[in-house]
Amino acid sequence: METAIVRHSGPRAFLERAEPWLLRREAENNLVLGLAASLAEGASGYSSPLYFATVERAGRVAGCAFRTPPYKLGLTRMPLGAVPLLAHDVAEVYDHLPAALGPVDAVRAFGEAWAALRGVTVGPGPRQRIHSLEQVTFPSPLAPGTVRPARPEDIPLVVPWLKAFAAATGHLETDAAALALRLTGTGRDGRLALWKDGVPVSMAGFPARTRHGVRIGYVYTPEKHRRKGYASALVATLSRQVLDSGFGHCVLYTDLANPTSNRIYRAIGYRPVQDVMDVEFG
Repeated sequence: METAIVRHSGPRAFLERAEPWLLRREAENNLVLGLAASLAEGASGYSSPLYFATVERAGRVAGCAFRTPPYKLGLTRMPLGAVPLLAHDVAEVYDHLPAALGPVDAVRAFGEAWAALRGVTVGPGPRQRIHSLEQVTFPSPLAPGTVRPARPEDIPLVVPWLKAFAAATGHLETDAAALALRLTGTGRDGRLALWKDGVPVSMAGFPARTRHGVRIGYVYTPEKHRRKGYASALVATLSRQVLDSGFGHCVLYTDLANPTSNRIYRAIGYRPVQDVMDVEFG
């Protein structure tokens, strides 16, 4: 069966070709759907060149790859036999990659192909699990406090929390202050919430959305406020707000090395969709 890598001129052209295929597993493909849609609407802040490609077999989409420099390459599920061809196509665009993220089998195969192609080392990075929720189960008892949107005046608080979140999760965020400004903006850009129990004690956001779902992210509670149920209460409340606003599901990622967070989100109603991992290049 003939396999081809089709590189697209930008996120809009990519979505025109790939979106129907991606929506078949919308929760699983939330990252690329949300990213491409945001870019198609005019979001910026990434270096050039962007990379959006489809893996095609017999003229049909069978997988996708994407990158917004300086960040890692992203992969969806795809036929493993197409991975070496994809690695060669990516190599025509980039001399080096910091890492790649995707379903375990696909990203391991890509890591091996890229390492052989570029003569670099490759090693396993963080492993995560994508979860999806369609109905919320609130913790009982619910932690004391209330939720409120994060505002621009919260930036001095939010910036160190975002830095601590990035350090704990291995996320690459080059400018926490700029991210805080975006997340605490007004209107559609206001995508961060705080749980307040006298003072703000936890944060969580909804940084991206797809046609029928919203991704919950940036969940962080400072050490001195942990083990009190604040994050559970905040994520449950935000998830209910998302569903009440008309979306069909919420998505979030958990670190498989952190059994506590996996247990907490499972109790709220999140169910596993797919395991993904990073491979990191030396």
